[in-house]
Amino acid sequence: MNIQFFDEPNLRKALLPLTFTRPTAELRIGILTIREKWQQYFSGAHCSFKTEDYLQGKFPSAEQADLQINGSVCPNEHLVAEINKLSEGEGLVSQGMVIASKGILKKRIDYLQELRVIHTPADLFTHNGAEIRADFARVTKGRTSCPVDDKHTIVYNPENVFIENGVKIRAAIINAEDGPVYIGKDVEIQEGAIIKGPFAACQGAVVAMGSKMRGDNTLGPYCKVGGEVSNTIFIGYSNKVHDGFIGNSVIGEWCNLAAGTNVSNLKNNYSSIKVHSYTNDILEDTGKIFHGLIMGDYSRCGINAMFNTGSVVGVSCNVYDAAFPPKFLPSFAWGSAAGFTEFRLEEAFEVAKKGMARRKVELSKEDEKILTHIFQQEKIQRTQLLK
Repeated sequence: MNIQFFDEPNLRKALLPLTFTRPTAELRIGILTIREKWQQYFSGAHCSFKTEDYLQGKFPSAEQADLQINGSVCPNEHLVAEINKLSEGEGLVSQGMVIASKGILKKRIDYLQELRVIHTPADLFTHNGAEIRADFARVTKGRTSCPVDDKHTIVYNPENVFIENGVKIRAAIINAEDGPVYIGKDVEIQEGAIIKGPFAACQGAVVAMGSKMRGDNTLGPYCKVGGEVSNTIFIGYSNKVHDGFIGNSVIGEWCNLAAGTNVSNLKNNYSSIKVHSYTNDILEDTGKIFHGLIMGDYSRCGINAMFNTGSVVGVSCNVYDAAFPPKFLPSFAWGSAAGFTEFRLEEAFEVAKKGMARRKVELSKEDEKILTHIFQQEKIQRTQLLK
């Protein structure tokens, strides 16, 4: 079967800056990306993407697809069963939004059951615990976990812990009483780490010594994370190794949060938090009292950096100084609360190359084309910041 994931334009824009560099189906929530969740239901399916033109080189489309799926929709058993009932030309629709269709859509069928759609970046961390539970059930079904072979590690509710091959754990505390704990292939959990479920560490991730993982956290592939972390997703290949707090946040790929970085996720007066909207170019009230940092790919911050509640940082930004920067930083902004300049494109390439080389990954020509497009697209926003 050929599956094509399509970006619903309004949702994609609302999910910026995370979707500047990927289709919506490549967002991670729970253990897996949205695409990977669907692939578990449609085993052996070939996947392609219908997304923005500048992304198609890295995420190619296909001439023909048996099934088109909205990349913002997380699957469940009932939804998949209804999709399997569709005939050619039929599609499922929820509140006017197409969920999935077979062939050219001619007949719309209302889907009236509960549906998890990712409308904003905050939906990712809000539903992360539930998606860890759902993914855990599917990923581990019928399989046997590797044992915890370290006598100094304490595990509570071990039947709710699953460990893949190649894992190294030393003198940690793993508590799966309130939710499952998934530890992926070749993950390292260092001395003194405290992990509370729901929790997922994907392949090659490192939980640094003395960490406090407070629950509803996902460490994407090859992330290195430490300090105090609560209800946060690291999509992949990003670092926050040292002490400092982050909560109710989503961090893209190839980001680095330096020692002492702290992210506020709750206002002192407990009022709802406003967050920059890419759709309307204003600060919009989220109605949430917990909301931390949303950070696009390739961005980083210096030691003792602080981010206010509801901060949004674009792609390839560089933030330093121990004072709060503006709550919204457009892509390729470089500076501190005292002022920002433009992060020159060639310099941004060099920084990205050096950071990726540490994981033995190269910045591809397609990556450079994507970053160039974002650099140009965000120029007006940067100009407003630099005034």
